[in-house]
Amino acid sequence: MNRSIGYATLLVRDYDEAVAYFTRTLDFRLVCDRRVSDEKRWVLVAPGKDAGTCLLLAKATTPEQEKAVGAQCGGRVAFFLHTDDFARDFQRMRERGVVFEEAPRVEGYGTVAVFKDLCGNRWDLLQLSPPADGE
Repeated sequence: MNRSIGYATLLVRDYDEAVAYFTRTLDFRLVCDRRVSDEKRWVLVAPGKDAGTCLLLAKATTPEQEKAVGAQCGGRVAFFLHTDDFARDFQRMRERGVVFEEAPRVEGYGTVAVFKDLCGNRWDLLQLSPPADGE
């Protein structure tokens, strides 16, 4: 069986603000930006050329959705941005105004630091450690 997660929805306040943040601040690629109706767009961003899963940026349109903007996972880390060079991306992101909640730390699974996106969702910037022999 060959399956994958294609998109994960991220509620945002404004399409253009979110596209600018993800493409300019986090270096994501704009995969698609298509108008669906007067109020709705189909906006996909991805962290790299070969990224399998895209974020679907969805503008909050109801009071319930607006309350969830920035709280996708109730305060837990919602997204994990993998990198092949933690130091490079950590520095670049800080230079572009990304606020990290902590200093980078080394865990058994890799090097990680938590940051918040423009809406307040928590993310891990993560460089995974190479697998140990036998894993």
